[in-house]
Amino acid sequence: MIIRSISGVRGTAPEFTSESIFRYAQAFNALQPKGVFMLGRDTRPSGEGFIEDVAQALISVGRDVINLNIVPTPTVQFMVENTDAVGGIVVTASHNPTEWNGLKFIREDGTFLLPDECRQLFKSVDIDGEFSDVDQEPGLHFPDVNAIQKHVIKVASLSFIQQNEIRKRNFKVVVDAVNGAAFEALPYMLESLGCEVIKIHCNGDGNFARPPEPLPENLTDLSTAVVQNKADVGFASDPDGDRLAVILEDGRPAGDEYTLVIAADGYLQTVNKPEVIVTNLSTTLALEKLAEQYGSTVKRSAVGEINVVQKMIESGSNLGGEGNGGVILKEAHLGRDSLVAATMILHRMAMTDKPIGTIYDNLPQFSIVKDRVELDGIDKEAVFNKARSIFSDANINEVDGVKFTWTDRWIHLRLSNTEPIMRIYAEGPTKAEAQGLIDQIWSKL
Repeated sequence: MIIRSISGVRGTAPEFTSESIFRYAQAFNALQPKGVFMLGRDTRPSGEGFIEDVAQALISVGRDVINLNIVPTPTVQFMVENTDAVGGIVVTASHNPTEWNGLKFIREDGTFLLPDECRQLFKSVDIDGEFSDVDQEPGLHFPDVNAIQKHVIKVASLSFIQQNEIRKRNFKVVVDAVNGAAFEALPYMLESLGCEVIKIHCNGDGNFARPPEPLPENLTDLSTAVVQNKADVGFASDPDGDRLAVILEDGRPAGDEYTLVIAADGYLQTVNKPEVIVTNLSTTLALEKLAEQYGSTVKRSAVGEINVVQKMIESGSNLGGEGNGGVILKEAHLGRDSLVAATMILHRMAMTDKPIGTIYDNLPQFSIVKDRVELDGIDKEAVFNKARSIFSDANINEVDGVKFTWTDRWIHLRLSNTEPIMRIYAEGPTKAEAQGLIDQIWSKL
């Protein structure tokens, strides 16, 4: 199986092979200007061979590559944006299970390919012939072992972060990196800020010790470890290290929806001026309610990191993200980043003597329910039309699937960018009210 979207390419054997990787890499090479590429990967066992396939595909057509090896996806984005590199490729399937792998393609500015560029890339792979140039001198292959250190230095020195206040607190933090790409970078980031770090699932072998998506139901080991170690907070990342979930000091999961909200709370209090925050259509209403308290506004895009980033650029926004634990801070780089998210949350914690559980409880509270429908035999337009008939009294947004919004609740139906499913997300003042919206859909399916 191979799935292609604005999130890149993801697949499983037998379709996702060295041969297909070779073609995608060479097609991307043909789209980018001359210069060096950065390469990186997550910890999946298949990644070791696949990153070599990518490197050889590029070297064979004269492209020089710098191989960062196992690093978080945002580290590759940071390195592309802050060097003379003209692009990058990350071998990762993000939150998909370990048998999957994939490719994420990074533009010269450190952001992912735009939707039109993705379509052009996929068309090239499907239609064009051989990409290699037999007369081209082979490129060079260099390693770089300091990328994580450079990334951490940048994040630790963000202009609004109160480094000294964070260090004075000596926060005890439990980290669950799901044995993924952030297994080294996230603890290193926290230690640079004076934290005592307790690691679980941080051996980096790519054998995911829990379901890889950092959802509350998958983080029971982390919740237990936070309570047992009397830690101040727990952080969990996904396999490629661009998303972060938070466990409160009492073991409660804040939920990946609230990572961006907590980060934004500290940011807005510190900058003390109106800001535009950009997020996607499936992110919690709590962000709007919080922004209103600080005279700020929220703009929403279609789901997908590049869609949020493009809306940030258009809006002149300094802060954005998605309700899956993804925080995007322009000052760091224009991409979701678990290191940035963790640092911003520590910054918010250092602003008060109250525990993070109290900080969370004082935020606007909504409950979100995330469901899914397998697409086999499902007519998506029929589902959308049934939803329109059920929720005819709502405000309707059709930028990405169809979303129905009321003052204090919403339901959003859309096709996934990364899996062959339809996602159905709903939010309300209580979990029961959110579930009630989804139940109305299921009653018609």
